[in-house]
Amino acid sequence: MFPRNVNKFPKEKVAAGVKTTKQVLISTGEAPNFAMRKFSIEPGGSMPLHINKVEHEQYVLNGSAEVRIGNEKFIVKKDDVVFIPAQTPHSYKTIGSDAFEFLCVVPNEEDEITLYE
Repeated sequence: MFPRNVNKFPKEKVAAGVKTTKQVLISTGEAPNFAMRKFSIEPGGSMPLHINKVEHEQYVLNGSAEVRIGNEKFIVKKDDVVFIPAQTPHSYKTIGSDAFEFLCVVPNEEDEITLYE
C-alpha cells in the first residue's frame, strides 16, 4: 500500500475555497490515528474564515500566505509549521505569485466545519 507518489492522488476542488484543491494522501480508513492531506491555494486564492472540530498540524511546502488563527494574523512561508487548535477560527490567503501548498495532518475523529463568511 505504501509508499505512493503524491502525484498519483486526485486533486479535489475545495468548495468553500477560491482556487483551492485538496489531495487526501492518507485517509482515516488507512491509518489508525491521523489523516494527511495536501492543500494547494493558487495565487489570488483563499480559504474563508472557518472552524474545525479537530486540531490541525501543518507543514508549508511552497509559497507564502497570510494565515489568520483566532484574532492574530501571521505570514507563513515554505518550511514553516503551523498549529491550529480545535475550535479555533482560521483562514488563508495566498501572497505572491507562487501557489501556497501545505501538508495538513488531522486526528481520525469526526470533524465538523463551520464557515464564518
